[in-house]
Amino acid sequence: MDENDKPLVWLHGEIKTPPFSLEARIEAGVLLRRLQQGENLGLPHSRPMPSIETHCHELRIRDADKNWRIIYRIDDDAILILEVFNKTTRTTPSSVIDNSKKRLSKYDQDAQD
Repeated sequence: MDENDKPLVWLHGEIKTPPFSLEARIEAGVLLRRLQQGENLGLPHSRPMPSIETHCHELRIRDADKNWRIIYRIDDDAILILEVFNKTTRTTPSSVIDNSKKRLSKYDQDAQD
């Protein structure tokens, strides 16, 4: 990791094989690495998630029979990983949005203390 790269801060979730295929895990790693290096990713790899908060996005990783999503926020000093899940419907489950908001609120509160 380069000294200018942003660290990944895992608030929830993990990426491992299984349940990710090896190919999907590698793709996730490459995309996260690009984020760490300051690259702004757009569709089809990432899309904004303003329903959670400003600067929140979801990484989109297509696996053999799954559609993985990694919810993250880009901060000045880190990339926060909020959730990793298999998306099975067109909309993001409200529980994922609510839990992501709670994790961010707790993280931001702890950072102020």
